[in-house]
Amino acid sequence: MNLQATLKYCGLLFFCFPSAAKENLEAPSFQPGILYQYRYSLHGQLNYLSRPSLLGSKLRAEALVDVHLLWRNTNDEREQLLHIQIHDLQVHHEPEHKKNQTINSNPTSKAWLNTTELQQPFFIHWNNGKVEGIYEEQAGKPLMVELKRGLVSLFQFQTQPGIVTEEDISGTCQVTYVVSNASVLKTKDLHSCIRQKFGFSSVNKIFGILWQPTSKSLYSVEGGFINSVLSEESHVISLTLKSSIGVSIISRQHLELVTQVPGSKEVHRNSLQEALVALKPGKPQRINMASEPFKRPCTQCPTLKTYLKTLAKRKVKMDVNKAPTTWKFQKVVRMLRDAKKRDILLLLKKAPEDMVPFYVEAAVAAQSAASLTALSEFLDFGSWKQTPLLQKFLYAAALSPRPSKDLLRLVLDKLNGKKADASIWETGYIVIGSLVGKLCQMKLCGLEDVRQGIETVLKRLDDAKSDSEKIVYLLSLSNALLPEAIPTLLRYTEEGSASVSAAAVSALQRYPAQHISSTVKMAMKRIFHQIQKRYSKISRLAAAEILLDNEPSPVDFTNILLATRELEPEMSRFLLSKIQKIIHSHHHPTWQVIKEVLKDPQINNYHILSSQIGSSVSFTGPLAETNDAHSTFGMELLFSASGLLRKSMTSFNILSHGHHLQAAQITIEAKGLEGVLGGGTAEEDEYEFMAGMSAVLLDVQLRPVTFFQGYTDLMSKIFSSSGEPTNVVKGNTLLMDHQQAIPLQSGLQAMINVQGGLGLDVSADIDMNMWEQEFKTSTKTRGALTIDFQAEMDAPIFQATVQSQTEVEMASNFNTMTRLSDSPILMCLQFTEQPASYREFFLVTESSAKNSMTVRKGRQATIPGRELPLHRANSEMCKILLGNQ
Repeated sequence: MNLQATLKYCGLLFFCFPSAAKENLEAPSFQPGILYQYRYSLHGQLNYLSRPSLLGSKLRAEALVDVHLLWRNTNDEREQLLHIQIHDLQVHHEPEHKKNQTINSNPTSKAWLNTTELQQPFFIHWNNGKVEGIYEEQAGKPLMVELKRGLVSLFQFQTQPGIVTEEDISGTCQVTYVVSNASVLKTKDLHSCIRQKFGFSSVNKIFGILWQPTSKSLYSVEGGFINSVLSEESHVISLTLKSSIGVSIISRQHLELVTQVPGSKEVHRNSLQEALVALKPGKPQRINMASEPFKRPCTQCPTLKTYLKTLAKRKVKMDVNKAPTTWKFQKVVRMLRDAKKRDILLLLKKAPEDMVPFYVEAAVAAQSAASLTALSEFLDFGSWKQTPLLQKFLYAAALSPRPSKDLLRLVLDKLNGKKADASIWETGYIVIGSLVGKLCQMKLCGLEDVRQGIETVLKRLDDAKSDSEKIVYLLSLSNALLPEAIPTLLRYTEEGSASVSAAAVSALQRYPAQHISSTVKMAMKRIFHQIQKRYSKISRLAAAEILLDNEPSPVDFTNILLATRELEPEMSRFLLSKIQKIIHSHHHPTWQVIKEVLKDPQINNYHILSSQIGSSVSFTGPLAETNDAHSTFGMELLFSASGLLRKSMTSFNILSHGHHLQAAQITIEAKGLEGVLGGGTAEEDEYEFMAGMSAVLLDVQLRPVTFFQGYTDLMSKIFSSSGEPTNVVKGNTLLMDHQQAIPLQSGLQAMINVQGGLGLDVSADIDMNMWEQEFKTSTKTRGALTIDFQAEMDAPIFQATVQSQTEVEMASNFNTMTRLSDSPILMCLQFTEQPASYREFFLVTESSAKNSMTVRKGRQATIPGRELPLHRANSEMCKILLGNQ
């Protein structure tokens, strides 16, 4: 039976252990005066998950290993110092590709490695099967040392069944042993391993990777020494959002005793240290048992110095919603991570004016000390000329997939310095909340800068005088989502003005269920039922949603349902629409409670559940479904009593492997329009005349945009309007930023690098025609997503890289049209997705001492556009409105 089959049966079915051990195995030890010669082989394989036609890369190596006992403890002969020497290492490079694939060299090479360094002996302190130390006369090259660590890991085992903690090349790991009369099965839990911190990952796990590792070793023990070892380790690494993008890594080892011959005599010393000192020519030094990550230097990557020489000649059109721009962004980010501060500062100062925002976003994404220091010197928060650039910087910081405390420190220092423009000041404090929240998710909440950030926001909120200031700080708390901010939010939900209360309740809506305590629920009941005072309809409906979404008691749900009969028609219809949505969604956490309540015929009847007259609605529908992700499209429309649109919210959410992401949410509010457009009298809490928009992007609340505030402002903007839509967000950011080193037990090292870029352009427009009595809104989203997934496998004379590049260009439009001159008022909603282009590129690169080769593949497709059906009444109104145009 071959290695893979043997381990499959042993690991999964315990085929090798049909019965329990009748007696324990003999304690492991080597005998003095005997040279044990083993044949050692290792095998490494790196494959694509989605492209079996590209088999990836294979490596096989064979060697002879001599082991003899050098010293043993006279009080415990199981404690030994072993002398180990590797020789006759032969490496076979075995790529297997289809015959019709084009490669740039002979795909098979064979190389011999007989270096002085490899033949240098090393020593292991071996105590009853446990490796307690590795010693080497002089430190070798990193990857050469890894091979020795990998070999040593095979000598670590025990003859007693059970679960123990061991340290080897993988780190300090939990290991399970199953023992039979002649065999030991060792299963290592690689998820439990603790080792030197290396790499980084995105805060939101939905933009991370799935890592599925296994490690099993089968030992054959005879007479207390190792007769053979079969070991296999596998890793499947893929994107969380799309598991077909990824690689599988397999590492196998086989150690088999070939012969025993007379060997060197042992050294008689009283202690291990004395035995080590007695070794010639010098005392060997201890090396770490756990792998030390080694990052392969990039010899062909462009440097910023080289880039600067051609900067003046670069005339590249930067279309932010096109894939070439996003790829360029990722390339510049990687370049800036290795650049010096003076070069980055020179880039920012010498770049063409229209390119500076692009480089500022890239410098934020780079997250290096040099890039942040350069930004600190370049950005001037007291300069009104830099206002658009400062907005770019702040949004880039807010959307960072893995912000650092240094980035938070930079924002705090800039806001506490020169007096900034009002828009920058507002955006800055909203961004602080996002940075604090992400750093806390990274378990860095205890850092002084993080604590200072949240304390600054809370203090300024308490000192704020105007409602607009209070709303800014409440939005900051909404981004931070810290449990300790909930009491403050509750205070403003009940004590604040209508707009402040609505902002505070909206912030509470974003908290996960575990933070919605009984105290929060009691406050929401007081708001919805107006027990102490009157509240705006926006606050009341948001409070009801918090209760409905967080395990309401049967009594609470019944009271909300009965209250709908007393609400004004539009509020009642909106709330009943939400309840109907829950009833038809078996996955909603409240569904079981509602099901039990509706068993009562006094509740479940037409009088209670029938929708009143009105147009308000709330619904959610599927947008896309894959094996890894479920995305939904939701819409909420709340109308005033006179039939004008009071609030519309469009949201896109993604669920993947237990993780949730609010990809985008666009909310448009309009108040007090009845008097201007002839729709009736403004409602009691809506005398303010305004229209504006608020957006959440990638779980980050952005600064709200005001279209107009007051009649004078409206007329001014109508007459001075350029006809261009209002920009909500436009720029580039990283979605995925992941680096992980995977030390394979064989001594090979795998490195995973994932970088995903997003170029996004979101704009919105509102058009009011008072003569035709028409009201239109339009939201356009254009974007490009690019993902670079790269896996490297390294050995002293062999390197392999498997790379997958994916790009998508997409666009969508959401339009609303309302005509007030008709009775009843007509409104049409349209959500359309434009055709999207999808492209994938695959690359396999291999190089060894004598050969190199590259294989390239690619494919592309166009995803058809579509218009999403909303609801039947909307379709009928669209036919009337669009048919009359």
